[in-house]
Amino acid sequence: MNDLHSWDHLWVNARLVTMTAGREEYGLIENGAIATAGASISWLGSMDALPPEVRDKTPDVIDVNRQCITPGLIDCHTHLVFGGNRAREFELRLKGATYEELQKAGGGILSTVNATRKASEKELLAAARKRAGALKREGVTTIEIKSGYGLDVETELKMLRVARRLGEEDPQVDVETTFLGAHALPPEYAADRRAYIQLVTDEMLSQVYLENLADAVDGFCETIAFSPEEIEHVFDRACELGLHVKLHADQLSDLNGAALAARYGALSADHLEYTSEAGVDALARSGAVAVLLPGAFYTLKETQLPPVDLLRRYQVPVAIATDANPGSSPVLSLLLMLNMACTLFFLTPEEALAGVTRNAAQALGLTDDRGTLEIGKRADFVIWDIAHPSELAYMIGANPCAGIIKDGKPVAQ
Repeated sequence: MNDLHSWDHLWVNARLVTMTAGREEYGLIENGAIATAGASISWLGSMDALPPEVRDKTPDVIDVNRQCITPGLIDCHTHLVFGGNRAREFELRLKGATYEELQKAGGGILSTVNATRKASEKELLAAARKRAGALKREGVTTIEIKSGYGLDVETELKMLRVARRLGEEDPQVDVETTFLGAHALPPEYAADRRAYIQLVTDEMLSQVYLENLADAVDGFCETIAFSPEEIEHVFDRACELGLHVKLHADQLSDLNGAALAARYGALSADHLEYTSEAGVDALARSGAVAVLLPGAFYTLKETQLPPVDLLRRYQVPVAIATDANPGSSPVLSLLLMLNMACTLFFLTPEEALAGVTRNAAQALGLTDDRGTLEIGKRADFVIWDIAHPSELAYMIGANPCAGIIKDGKPVAQ
């Protein structure tokens, strides 16, 4: 990979924000250069170490005039494929409608389930493209997309096919797909929870596996969703099939979801507002990533903060994501989540940026491939019109993205 005679592109006079652990703040190389060969990073380092004869032989040399270059951003928790929206419900809630009233009127998650079931794959794909476009414009090059708004075999598969197709057709973004059949109880199974979990574990998961539609399996372990015992049935089947697992855990109460995720070797446990010290300890021992979702915390007006100090003390990697969904987090800005992670959860700007690069890659099992600027890794990176990486978390409503490189190729903007 470090062949000095086969570079395709070379970016010079850059502040390289490598985000590699154990280096200076942000892994910063103040006066740096980065080269690509094919889809990979072939060289990076200080301008002082750049051989002039190699620079002269590189066909495309770009001077970025001291702008910052970071790894491509990674949104590691989204629900980007769904039908309809819940803007009217949002308005009614602000006027005083209770959750129960909205549910009786056909609102809540089941309204999204109904809209998603009715939508065609073509309609879902068109809507998902628009949502992904907002993320891409902010330098997101990898997105995780969950199912979970179908809650029947046909629609869950439809959602995952759409997510897969989005990644296959879009050269600027890679898509990791997650099966979330255990998201909510559909109305047709309201009187038979056991039968629905059986449907998820037997028919849904088997078909998802046969069609290679999911990279991981998720569940919502909460008093309003599924019990730890029900999630265990789902995870047992996922593990039999050799699929990674992750978990919506401890968002509204402490059901020991973090410990459950850790016991199954989950890639991540997400939300975690009510996670206990024992749960954090379990995550640390298992190597799982804690994915924090400030957009949902903000939208739901939550008051219980995730245990950030404990996560630091136990050295649990912390990722940040949009949780983009129509109900609890209608967010399409990962940059805004950096600011919210700092202002609401008291992360430092460096911790927040690690949360959408290095740690987000780990939350998807992709650390060998992306998340930092290193020789041999995928050449996904972003040029920012800023003087210091802390500005990405500092600004609200700004997008200083000045250029995106995906698989070693500049992306037209």
